[in-house]
This record gives sequence, C-alpha cells and structure tokens, in this order.
Amino acid sequence: MIYKRSSALFNDAKKYIPGGVNSPVRAFKAVGGDPIFVKEAKGAYLYDEDGNTLIDYIASWGPLILGHAYEPVINAIVAKAKKGTSFGMPTEIETDLAKLAVSMVPNIDKIRFVNSGTEACMSAVRLARGYTGKDKIIKFAGCYHGHSDSFLIQAGSGAVTFGSPNSPGVTQGTAKDTLLANYNDLASVKALTGANAGEIAAIIIEPIAGNMGCIIPTSEFITGLRELCTKEGILLIFDEVMTGFRLGTGGAQEALGIDADIVTFGKVIGGGLPVGAFAARNEIMSYLAPDGPVYQAGTLSGNPLAMSAGLAMLTQLNNNPEVFKSLAEKTEYLHNGFNTVLKTKDIPYQINRYGSMISVHFTDTPVVDFATSAKGNNDTFKKYFHGMLEQGIYLPPSAFESYFLNDALSYEDLDKTIEAIDKVF
Repeated sequence: MIYKRSSALFNDAKKYIPGGVNSPVRAFKAVGGDPIFVKEAKGAYLYDEDGNTLIDYIASWGPLILGHAYEPVINAIVAKAKKGTSFGMPTEIETDLAKLAVSMVPNIDKIRFVNSGTEACMSAVRLARGYTGKDKIIKFAGCYHGHSDSFLIQAGSGAVTFGSPNSPGVTQGTAKDTLLANYNDLASVKALTGANAGEIAAIIIEPIAGNMGCIIPTSEFITGLRELCTKEGILLIFDEVMTGFRLGTGGAQEALGIDADIVTFGKVIGGGLPVGAFAARNEIMSYLAPDGPVYQAGTLSGNPLAMSAGLAMLTQLNNNPEVFKSLAEKTEYLHNGFNTVLKTKDIPYQINRYGSMISVHFTDTPVVDFATSAKGNNDTFKKYFHGMLEQGIYLPPSAFESYFLNDALSYEDLDKTIEAIDKVF
C-alpha cells in the first residue's frame, strides 16, 4: 500500500505537535514507520488519506462498539449541535443519560460525568481518599488508568515498597502514596496491605485488563480482592473505561459477578465523543461536591454533544442486548481462525480473549500479567503488524494493547483477516 500523503501529513504535524501526535501510541514508535492518517470511517472500515481501505480492529480504542459513524449516534449529535454545543449550565439530557446508566449497571446509585477516562479515574481516587480518610492506593503493573500523576508509577526494589515515578514531572511525594502489585497475584496485594495496614484508601484495577493485551483475572484473584477490600475497609475501584457497556449492559461487574465500590467509565458511554464518568453507591457519592467536601468540577463536564452521543449509544445497547452475544461470537470466530492458522506455523503464540476484546502475544508463556506480556517477541509483532497493514487490516500499533471488535464487522471481514494472518506468516 502507498502512504505518501500520510507520511507528508506526519512530517508537517511534527513541526507543530510534540511527536506529531496528540496521544503517544499513535506515533508508531513501538512498531516503526509513519502513522496512518485517517480521512473518514464508516462501519467497520477506515479510509485513509492515501485512498486505502482498512478493516478496523481498534474502534477508536473501544467506544465505537456498533461501528464508525453509527447513524442513530450521528443523528443525535447533529440535532443537538444545532441547538448549541456547550452552556456551562445544567441540561435535561445529563439526567437522562445518568438515569439510563444507573439502570443498566449494578451496584451504583449516582454517576458524575467528566471529560475523559483519565479524569474519571483521578476523581475516583480522590473520592476514595476523601471518603476513607486514608492516603495510599494500590494499582497493578500493566494496568493503565490515564496519565494522572498517581498512576504513572512503576515498581521499586520489591513488591512491598513504595513506587517510584516512571515519568519526569511526577514527584516522589506523589509516588510514595501509590503502591504497585502484580495482576493475578493476590499474595502481592496482601503483602502491601499488611505492610501498610490502615493506610490504604483504595485498590484500583482494570477488571479485565486491556493495556498489556487482554488479560483475564482468575476467579480466585478477583474474588479474593473483593474479600480483602471488604475485610480491610478498602474501596475497590473498577476501571471500566474499556469494559463498561462493552462486555454487557452491566460491564465487568456483571460479567465477573463482583461488586466494586466505585466504577469509572469512558469510551462507550460517550458514543465516540470525549467523555468519562465515575459512579458509586449513595453513601460514597454523597462525599462529592456540592453535597460533600470532595471537590471535582469541569466546565465541559456533561456537555450536550457528548451526552447526546452517549444516550443514543446506550439506548441502542440497552434495547438490543443481543449485540453483546453477536460481538462475543465474532470474537470467538476470529480467535478460532487465528488459532487454526498459527498452530501450523513454527512460531510461539498465545491468544487471550474475553467478550469482544482479544490479543495475540508471540510467546510460549501463558500471558497472565504484565511480566508475562512483556515476554512477547516484539520483532515478530512488528512484522505481524506491518504485514497485516499491507493486507488492509488495522491492528493496535502496540503489542500491549487489546483489539476491540465492533459489530459492523462481517464474517467476510473476519475471514479476510484470518486469510491475511496466514499470508503474513
């Protein structure tokens, strides 16, 4: 394929935008080459600036669960835009979306809309600290909760140590309140809670991880986490920015049968527009301003365009829950097709899948956490990514990202994708 215009646009962008992109993964640093510039998209397809058509497996990193330019969502945005784009004042549609979201998700009474997943997770942690009166949090290696200072932490010399910043600009003072545990390793969590008894406000986790590939929690781990939090008076925060309204109407809480204390949302809840949200039971949400002392605000929070897109999307999903079964079946079909091809090749691999999330790892070690995900052969992944791109398949340009299927994908698209991986290898 030819990408002359994309390359020219990238070179121009680098003159005015750091790295030429407004989110680092878009720069193709992990896979090499220049990023693809998109001109438009419809259904399951991306159309780039060079006239190429690509089958899309990122769906804008998750929100476009029914495909690009989904008509009911687009119509809702256009109709609302004609009446004004932002007021900085309450609107009825905020309540309409809140009411629908609360009715769909278990174990929440109230929800606060914000502008991004980062903002939702940052606010959820602040609320947890204000509610419990404690300062420290536990996060898991490989789980990404946005770029707030509290979350940009890596491990110290051992599991029972304070974290240290892994981005310049994050202070040691911030880092000392973030403790790092290992995903699917309950013992590492217990060691931290034991060494910091009475000091931990919350444990935040991607209940099905999507930022080290698709990683599924074991039943013992996720159940043990809930039991530990209840026993120690720690709030369990589910970061459902990726999984909320994608794995089912009730998200990962419903899928896993685990109640979280605070849940964060993004992606699907905005129907493709910038939005985030966090939600909890009344007794926790009552600590949030203006009802309580924990402050959080935003001029564009609950803006009518995002609310209209989210309401249209969630209404479609709530009225047509069979879409989740359809997505899961398509993802299973792709998994089986990839497996059929790859097992005939002389190459180690692992495929992880949950619902409409899936990832391929080029390693002979089962991928259950960040350390095992990092064992994947990155050179093989680069060849795989660019080979699939040449075949017209757009995959996440990182070995540490989940694929997100959208329901506009046809079985013909899936077959073409399976044929492509056979050609590539």
